[in-house]
Amino acid sequence: MSGARFITFEGLDGAGKSTQLATLAQALHARGIVVEVTREPGGTPLAESIRELVLRQDMGLEAETLLIFAARAEHLARRILPALAAGRWVLCDRFTDATYAYQCGGRGLAEEAIAVLEQWVHPQLQPDATFLFDVAPAIAAARRGAVRAADRFESEQLAFFERVRAMYLRRAAAQPQRFIVLDAAAPAAEVGAQMLRACEPWLR
Repeated sequence: MSGARFITFEGLDGAGKSTQLATLAQALHARGIVVEVTREPGGTPLAESIRELVLRQDMGLEAETLLIFAARAEHLARRILPALAAGRWVLCDRFTDATYAYQCGGRGLAEEAIAVLEQWVHPQLQPDATFLFDVAPAIAAARRGAVRAADRFESEQLAFFERVRAMYLRRAAAQPQRFIVLDAAAPAAEVGAQMLRACEPWLR
């Protein structure tokens, strides 16, 4: 059986990525694979505190982006890299692709700015695979509204999420060896089955 893997889950809030992450974690546990489940921003006490600031406090784009990378640096040092070094699989709800999608695609930050921070914070690490749960923003918004109050990002207009989605799809098209794009508008059980089939080659 293959060694540790770093798998990330991306998509709009409401796409179902957190549900599918839990599905994969359960399937891996059933095979005896030790799994570390985490999220961004967050994953450590400090990074979770930063998450609350990013989601709830009004701030400029530069501050927002730098805080996200500060949380990421802490998360990598204290959680992700130690887990991978110990041979555990890491399943992470969002990583740097989300920063490109939301801060660049959604808010208009230059991609070069993210690339510099990415090279500084995790120059040698990229996910082994990234599941992108693709769904129309209107569908994602309807799903979100049914379960919780909106945060700073979820309160944005549909045009913002169209730009976020477009950036995600652009990154997926540019890196097809890493991204696995799934139609998240389908029923959750169907999406989960497709995801698990995609994982089978890693488990042989």
